[in-house]
Amino acid sequence: MDDAAFNTESVAADQLKAFIERIERLEEEKAGIAGDIKDVYSEAKGNGFDTKVLRKIVSLRKRDYAERQEEDAILELYMQALGMV
Repeated sequence: MDDAAFNTESVAADQLKAFIERIERLEEEKAGIAGDIKDVYSEAKGNGFDTKVLRKIVSLRKRDYAERQEEDAILELYMQALGMV
């Protein structure tokens, strides 16, 4: 193997290692944040709030208003078709 090939492989290996280490650090941070979120939901539940509803609200707030309206209209249509309203 010549020096140029070795240097290219070494650089690629170093770069790969750096990516892996960054991902691992971010995964650790994500796990910590997930634990914090779980604690907040537990606290809310302890104060009498329904965590399923809180999760739904958080999910809805992430979405665009028009997108939510369209989904609500389709849901209403489907429920009417099934005689649920």
